[in-house]
Amino acid sequence: MRIGVCDDDLREREQFEAALAAWDPTRAAEVFSNGESLLAAAKVQPQFDIVFLDIYLPGENGLDIAERLREISPDTGIVFVTVSRDFAVDAFSLYAVHYLVKPITADGVKESFRRLAELRFKNRERITLKSGAERHTILLDQICLIESDNHSVNITFADGRQLKIRMSFTELMNNMNGNFLKINRGIAVNMDYITQMGTGTCVLRSGLRLPIATRQNKAIRAAYDNYVFERLSRQKGF
Repeated sequence: MRIGVCDDDLREREQFEAALAAWDPTRAAEVFSNGESLLAAAKVQPQFDIVFLDIYLPGENGLDIAERLREISPDTGIVFVTVSRDFAVDAFSLYAVHYLVKPITADGVKESFRRLAELRFKNRERITLKSGAERHTILLDQICLIESDNHSVNITFADGRQLKIRMSFTELMNNMNGNFLKINRGIAVNMDYITQMGTGTCVLRSGLRLPIATRQNKAIRAAYDNYVFERLSRQKGF
């Protein structure tokens, strides 16, 4: 996880690092004394997961910096840090994850990360499927493979778990997002989990090798190439 903190006061930056370490000593932050250096670092991939941003910066407005950060890295969670609550309404109008009043404490840092996790969970696409008497709510980004099995489908998750649902392959695919690519009859993969798209084989992160339909090989590879290009373009802000 990439964490940023921007504050012109060295003592305040050190206090934040101490609070972060008190909550989780395995995490470390990249520290910046001004908004311009933070924005320059934000252009480097991977993007910041969360940034703790002081609203009062010499010669700069933290709210303006936040707006520019949003343009560079829209998925970065922003936590505003200040000595006053005067800008709280403006801060939350920028969809801030949290608003902390100094001095920063371990509890404040912990709550910021809890809110970030909650927000990300809410924003993730999901689907609810019924298997017998049970209902399963599934995050789409955790599915890496879908395979047809007679009148059912087998769903394989990123952690290796599998789930069998009695429904048609076509019906399930109609509920998937654009990340899923049909590579053969009754086989679809989440393109985020592809490590190699060969001439006749698709390789997933797990090492699983899957056959690509021969007649659709060119179209399938083109669809994957377009997906990768669009994803990289979004990350770089093109």
